[in-house]
Amino acid sequence: MEWNQSGRGTDRSSGYQYHYPDSESLRSRTNSYSRPPYPPGAQGEHSPGDETGEGVKALRELPLCLAQKRILSKVSQMKIPVVTKWQSWKLSKSKSMKKLGEEVKEASHYLKLWRKALLKIGGNFGSGIQSYFAFLRFLVLLNFMTFLLIGVFVVIPNIVFRTLNLTSLETGSNASGPAECLHYNPSPQGLVYFYSYLLDLLSGTGFMELSSLFYGYYQNSEVGVSSQFSYNVPLAYLLTCLFYILLSLTWIVLRSGSGFKLSVVTGDGDLSSYSMSVFCGWDFGLEGEQAARLKQNSIRYELQVELEEDALRRNAASRTLAQRVYLYTLRGVLNLLVVGLILAAFYCIYRASEQSSILQEDPSVKDNFFLLLLVQYLPSIVITAANFLVPTLCDIIIRFERYSMTMQIKLTLIRSVFLRLTSLGVLLYSLWNQITCGGEPRESACRRCDYNYAQYPCWETRVGQEMYKLMIFDFITGVVVILLVEFPRRMLVDHCSCKPLQLWGRQEFVVPENVLGLVYAQTVVWTGAFFCPLLPLINTVKFILLFYFKKLTLFQNCRPASRTFRSSTSNFFFLLVLLLGLGLACVPLGYSVAVIHPSFGCGPFRSLSHMWDVVPQSLTSLPKTAQSFFNFLGSQAFAVPLFLLSCLVFSYMAAMASVYGNNVAQLKAQLKLEGRDKQFLVKRISELTPANQKKSAGPSGSVVDISETRELWE
Repeated sequence: MEWNQSGRGTDRSSGYQYHYPDSESLRSRTNSYSRPPYPPGAQGEHSPGDETGEGVKALRELPLCLAQKRILSKVSQMKIPVVTKWQSWKLSKSKSMKKLGEEVKEASHYLKLWRKALLKIGGNFGSGIQSYFAFLRFLVLLNFMTFLLIGVFVVIPNIVFRTLNLTSLETGSNASGPAECLHYNPSPQGLVYFYSYLLDLLSGTGFMELSSLFYGYYQNSEVGVSSQFSYNVPLAYLLTCLFYILLSLTWIVLRSGSGFKLSVVTGDGDLSSYSMSVFCGWDFGLEGEQAARLKQNSIRYELQVELEEDALRRNAASRTLAQRVYLYTLRGVLNLLVVGLILAAFYCIYRASEQSSILQEDPSVKDNFFLLLLVQYLPSIVITAANFLVPTLCDIIIRFERYSMTMQIKLTLIRSVFLRLTSLGVLLYSLWNQITCGGEPRESACRRCDYNYAQYPCWETRVGQEMYKLMIFDFITGVVVILLVEFPRRMLVDHCSCKPLQLWGRQEFVVPENVLGLVYAQTVVWTGAFFCPLLPLINTVKFILLFYFKKLTLFQNCRPASRTFRSSTSNFFFLLVLLLGLGLACVPLGYSVAVIHPSFGCGPFRSLSHMWDVVPQSLTSLPKTAQSFFNFLGSQAFAVPLFLLSCLVFSYMAAMASVYGNNVAQLKAQLKLEGRDKQFLVKRISELTPANQKKSAGPSGSVVDISETRELWE
């Protein structure tokens, strides 16, 4: 073949001439064929008709090799938008900010509290136990944020005002009220024994009662910081309480959103339970052979429970009328027994609170350190004993009620939650009953001061002391159980070959019971933070120490429980119980703020008839426009439309939830039907295989037409 300057080649053997375009002609043709005409306003996007219409036809007619045609086709399909410099700058900045956000998010992932510890716990014991420690970390952060809020707006300003001796804008407000109700001096007089300081530290009395730890320390006036600005201490105290409750509520609701979605989607049906156990049951974050073996046992237990529940459902469907009547009667009697145990526990708590207040005034008790400490901690001891004994007896009773294993777990948790949270409510009711003289202000003890001043000269501080003692005793009890129960049990099991001890085994780490303990402790903090502002800080330190104690006992003394909780669904249950605790804590706070008369001798509200009166008094200092606006927010003209709008929104959300629930149920039913159809089709195909055609042939030797099965597939 010979080449000339024009790009033509001649094959001497055949006489044919080949034309190969040079770079300029190829570029010109590429430009002419690869740029389809764009319609106006398309900004560089080609129409889809060019790919299959005239553009493709013209590309085929080009005298080019196939590789070059493919390149031209790819170039013609490229979407090259026409952008301005401003749009290009915005695009580059958005990409850089997105990259920066991803890097910050990745860096913050490594800064999470106890990240490596949680990964280690999840790798060795599974995500179920890991969820408990993640929940504990959430409570640590929540308490710390609450402490920051209270410290910035309440604790630090009062300490600064007292240190700098700033003048008050309301002189003489401390002296309002009856003269005999104004005296409050808890400091001990005369000779003080050395053990009294330890007693004061454990019970919150004495020198601690007048510290920033309790309600009685804080001022009741508006402090003039400068000529243009003043700080209203009572208003800041009350609004801070409302803000940390709203902060806790918002954080809990946002955190529980994902768990609620998952619980709605999965549900409790047979299809979801089996599919979750088979396809989603394995935890790929496990490390080590022992952890994998534990997870296998857990999945085996879940499948065993499912089979047992299926058997129980079949037995329940085959029961006669007499058997049902006997079973329901038995359950009714046993539930009455459980209710009797719970009521007996409540009565013991109520009597312990009353006797503790009476015995503390006994001179023989005051002179004995250990007896006085026992009397002061008597309500805490009774509550802790009730929270331990009653659930244990309920676990024994529920075995005779013939419920399924899942129902037993749920019912036990409901009873435990009711007992723990309501026992705290009974203690508060006993205190309110003593403070308000049973709700009768005309009684002799409450006639002069509108509350029982003789027994409770600063009743807010007394409530804070009870919450403080509950928290301290709960922490001491947990540490004692670890050191004196779990550790000796582990030593006996590991070093003693006795058969009963080996069957007994190590202490089980039961996630629901431990989580209920955290919820109870957090409810105590929410209830007492108004009367003991530094309680969130103390609880933060307590939870940090509890994390390391629980981690140590988990790896050294405990074993995972045989009845496990699925972490994806249990997290939502834990947060729901925590939300119930927050609601319970708001009841005594609202009653104290709106109903009970504040103490005359202590606290930021000593000059008011009710604590809430500080809000309308503060509104009077605002401009008339702001006063009119806030008065409108508190009037019926705003409340009634807001209530109606809320009802409409809730009705709409309920309707949407019902529709989505029906859709989920229909999709699950459709999946079941499709599974049955597939089983039927597989059976027909197996019948039509060559090995089975002879068996399915008729008398004349004809076989079933395969077009029928093909129609079924279609």
